[in-house]
Amino acid sequence: MLRRVGPLDRARWLRAPGHEGCIGAFRLEPDTAPIVVEAVSGRAMTLAPGDTFLATPGHRESTRWVVGGVPAGGLVPGATYWVLAECGAVGELTGDSPSAKRHLGRACYLGAAHAEEDGRALCLGDFAERAVPGASDAGAPVFLVVGTSAEVGKTTAGITVLRALRRKGAEVVAFKATGTSSVGELSLYRDFGAAWAFDCVDFGLPTTYPSGRPDAAGVFEASLDTCLALPADAVLIECGGDLLGANVPVFLERLTRRRPEPRVIVAAADALGAAGAARLLREMGLAVTLVTGPCTDTPTLRRRTEALCEAPTASMMRPGA
Repeated sequence: MLRRVGPLDRARWLRAPGHEGCIGAFRLEPDTAPIVVEAVSGRAMTLAPGDTFLATPGHRESTRWVVGGVPAGGLVPGATYWVLAECGAVGELTGDSPSAKRHLGRACYLGAAHAEEDGRALCLGDFAERAVPGASDAGAPVFLVVGTSAEVGKTTAGITVLRALRRKGAEVVAFKATGTSSVGELSLYRDFGAAWAFDCVDFGLPTTYPSGRPDAAGVFEASLDTCLALPADAVLIECGGDLLGANVPVFLERLTRRRPEPRVIVAAADALGAAGAARLLREMGLAVTLVTGPCTDTPTLRRRTEALCEAPTASMMRPGA
């Protein structure tokens, strides 16, 4: 989450409210179990009870893992909250699934980092990517990967598309536009040849939750200003989560203003989910180019999915995908 921040040699910690995106200090509660989070390098890092660490208040509305967020007025110094995601978003816990979650643990909020020069609270937005003034849209085609839920193969589909583009010699921008940030996912896109890789942290947000946030359109506009202006041959966009959460509808509305006909790849767990996604996308004015995911695992599923979606299918998990 704080990968763009760098050393904070000239900052001091104050007992100030912790607002979304601020750089905060936390201490893992002594009576909680060790947790595993993502270091700024992307590697898994274990935090032991009593450890002090840097993170940021943030929201999460996962359909599979955890729901929680930042209370009105921000986090209160000395109060206890929860680590909501491996990337380091911390806030009040609304609820979670029965699945095991190695990042979920209680942490005390200690205070926020303030710049020594002017006493201003430091936040992710201070280190965000800025579009070059006067830069125009480079016109690269957009490949858009969306899914019916988490863990249905969106990143696998994105990597497969990226590899196909790289085999043709294309320079590619990879952009995880919505959902929860992850250094690991960006590193994966870079490992497979993306010339640039971004997510919401690069544009000042720890996540793109909660749904309906009033600043979503502005953040998405700024991110598209940057990604579409780069001198690339293609822009590969992955939307995290499903089609309804993380402000994905807002992002798609802003995207289609600039690219009315992106190539759309849908990842779905089953044929009915794929059919629902295809219908919803059509209502948004988007045609499905390809369907992938577990709904393409067997010949029976592929035939059913193709019939319901009226679109071709392909399993990205098979050799030669």
